[in-house]
Amino acid sequence: MTTESIRVLVVEDHNVVRQGLVALLNVAGGLEVVGEAADGVEAIAQFRKHQPDITLIDLRMPRMSGVDVIERIRMETPQARFIVLTTYDGDEDIYRALKAGARAYLLKGMTSEELIGAIRAVHAGKSHIPPAIAERLAERMGSQDLTPREFDVLEQIVYGKSNREIAAELEVSEATVKTHINSLLSKLGVTDRTQAATAAIQRGIVPLESLRKPKQ
Repeated sequence: MTTESIRVLVVEDHNVVRQGLVALLNVAGGLEVVGEAADGVEAIAQFRKHQPDITLIDLRMPRMSGVDVIERIRMETPQARFIVLTTYDGDEDIYRALKAGARAYLLKGMTSEELIGAIRAVHAGKSHIPPAIAERLAERMGSQDLTPREFDVLEQIVYGKSNREIAAELEVSEATVKTHINSLLSKLGVTDRTQAATAAIQRGIVPLESLRKPKQ
């Protein structure tokens, strides 16, 4: 490898996918994989050790999410450059990743040419957002943010809780719950609870993994 090679850290919890990415990048020419990580905590340690030019990172990983990793590392190294490579295309996932500081957001169905092109573009100081992703992001930017309490109510709706159960869980009145529901329905652009729950999952507002561990 020459001194001009772009040094890449690959962060992916699925071994086969990670190994495939490493093999692809190492034969691409002008790229060098300097480290690998299988979870968020390991990613931070590997970044500190290798100080890569580009970090290729998944969103959903054990111990710490990709967004949390990006935020943590950029607090220490503001110039760090990240490319998110994920299967999740919900507009909330895209928004959170780019807000945290990612320079590119790619879905795992992309071609090897697009991936390598994105790495080179981000290394050159540019951003790389595919048109379909940019469209989803534009939709997200045009919507209103939910308040923390509205998010709590929406999360409970996704879990299938009734207004009475939500009120008991959040220790508020049913009337207050209804007010929050009306507000979040308007912000999400939907008309009922079922549509709200569907939108919350599809857009990544309520992560799928949280459904496996519903609040009691």
